[in-house]
Amino acid sequence: MSLRMSSLFLRTLRDDPADAEVPSHKLLVRAGYVRRVAPGIYSWLPLGKLVLENVARIVREEMNRMGGQEVLFPALLPREYYESTGRWTEYGDLLFRLQDRKGADYLLGPTHEELFTDMVKSEYSSYKDYPVTLYQIQTKYRDEARPRAGILRGREFLMKDSYSFDLDDDGLKHSYEQHRETYIRTFDRLGITYKIVFATSGAMGGSASEEFLAPTPTGEDTFVACHSCGYAANAEAVTTTAPAARPVQDNEPLQVLDTPDTPTIETLVNYVNEHHGLSITAADTLKNVVVKVTTPGSDKVETLVIGVPGDREVDFKRLEASLAPGEPAIFEAEDFAKHPGLVRGYIGPQVLRELGIRYLVDPRVATGTPWVTGANEPGRHAAHVVAGRDFVPDGTIEAAEVRAGDACPRCGSALSIDRGIEIGHIFQLGRKYADAAGLDALGPDGKPIRVTMGSYGIGVSRAVAVLAEQLHDGLGLVWPREVAPADVHIVGTGKENQIEAALELAAELEARGLRVLVDDRAGVSPGVKFKDAELLGMPTIVVVGRGLTQGVVELRDRVSGEKAEIPLAEAADRITAACRA
Repeated sequence: MSLRMSSLFLRTLRDDPADAEVPSHKLLVRAGYVRRVAPGIYSWLPLGKLVLENVARIVREEMNRMGGQEVLFPALLPREYYESTGRWTEYGDLLFRLQDRKGADYLLGPTHEELFTDMVKSEYSSYKDYPVTLYQIQTKYRDEARPRAGILRGREFLMKDSYSFDLDDDGLKHSYEQHRETYIRTFDRLGITYKIVFATSGAMGGSASEEFLAPTPTGEDTFVACHSCGYAANAEAVTTTAPAARPVQDNEPLQVLDTPDTPTIETLVNYVNEHHGLSITAADTLKNVVVKVTTPGSDKVETLVIGVPGDREVDFKRLEASLAPGEPAIFEAEDFAKHPGLVRGYIGPQVLRELGIRYLVDPRVATGTPWVTGANEPGRHAAHVVAGRDFVPDGTIEAAEVRAGDACPRCGSALSIDRGIEIGHIFQLGRKYADAAGLDALGPDGKPIRVTMGSYGIGVSRAVAVLAEQLHDGLGLVWPREVAPADVHIVGTGKENQIEAALELAAELEARGLRVLVDDRAGVSPGVKFKDAELLGMPTIVVVGRGLTQGVVELRDRVSGEKAEIPLAEAADRITAACRA
């Protein structure tokens, strides 16, 4: 394949787009790979489409190698499928919903579990048909409230989703491990640096769940890692090691304290230490955050109080993951007006059961632990408020922020924190969707066996952005060879017979099976051509320029920056060898 820049549909930009915040967004737009159509919606131009297809090809090859079989479902789906599993309401505002001319409800598919399950049910009936793994590479749609970062978080995106169908849990575990190994090979081939972390399942449901995260400072996901035992988890899935319960009788009696002008944890700690003879830190205080929780498809709103140590904030992503499919929102002034028993700024757990309000606490709030917290009166707090004596929580919840240095839940060593972008997610779904669809296989004894499922996704278009995010420098993109639009970018500088020689070299390289992009534009300065070559990011650059009069061309490695002059007579051999090394 040979591409000529004189006819290629391409316009590079010198300046970053005004709405771009992250490197991948800036560079993919500047290099002419994508163009914005609307918030979260992008068109792919020729070079970008080549990269996208190369990523999809690698994903497809590895899925086929695993034994997966490719299918393709429509993106436009009738409501009935999602209604049967409850996801028509559970997905809430993330679904793009529409009606046809007859008033029938449809949606643009964010995932296709229901369709895969229904297809297998309609085609297979015997235990002899299983196991089977099906996959597709299909456009997905999610009505993101805040699409951002170009194609990293869009409303329309290309995704590989696959589903395994097994007769028992051991089979599901085997399919899960097969996918895990396949993802490792896939991301290794793509050249993405990644970390495998424990994760939550969210609206997908199921039990075991892991994410493949690409570490980058611009990532939206926070994850922790333990360098002692190898534990790694998305911050939403980190579990807190609860302290051992203590005897409640070993604590002092509850004491109500006057605490005027203490609107913050810091001012409260300073005041009680100075005026009431205590010696506490923020970690000894109990912060109570009130939220209202709605369930998609229901008009009911629950008032819920979350208790966390005062030296930590409530992490809303962790809270949302813990309450899913419920959707929490912060209590506002008008909400407090409807609940006079909740004294804003001075809420303590002592009265919550009496008020009929559910109370969930951080695991650190263990039985027998004493706290300084609100006294449910303006200007007053209470000391020695003991869990299990003065209040009994309705349960625990993982909602407090996770911090560097927190104890690893596996070995107790200090955790480190990093940011990353989700590029893959694997789930052991179990029988949620099989139950909804009644997916059974007739066993050898003639009795039905309920099929168990796994779900596995790779963000194909997101992987393009992740590569751009991880592999760039101050000059532009630096594509790995397997996904680059071309193996070689030949620059003919435009003087004398240099363009002609560049085209001849391109033809020879193409005949050897290399993919070639040749800059044969007349009237364009060498400086512009060099900048474009660096911006576009092909792994090998060849300059046919002034050295041609001495019978040499320049060979550049885009990754290392190394340059070498090579004889024109040996150029095809040397370039081919460099590309296949």
